[in-house]
Amino acid sequence: MAFAGVLNDAEVKAALDGCSAADSFDYKTFFKACGLASKSSEDVKNAFKIIDQDNSGFIEEEELKLFLQNFSATARALTDKETKTFLSAGDSDGDGKIGIDEFAALVKA
Repeated sequence: MAFAGVLNDAEVKAALDGCSAADSFDYKTFFKACGLASKSSEDVKNAFKIIDQDNSGFIEEEELKLFLQNFSATARALTDKETKTFLSAGDSDGDGKIGIDEFAALVKA
């Protein structure tokens, strides 16, 4: 698991189980359930780097679609609706992607 040592496996599993059905993902609920919302800014930045698969410094729509798979390889992809909702919630400057500061604000929201 990419977040070993940072997040509790049982909390991550519970968070993933809580959004296993299509269109059931809610980022606020997920970040709280997996424990990321209560982590330090450094841990949140490290999480961002894991999710930013292409190391572009941004989380783009395609990376968001596969967001849950960063927590478990067997997790589902987000639906288009969930992905767009997640992106619009995090993209505060309207550039179509989520930067590290936007991600930190989203996690702590």
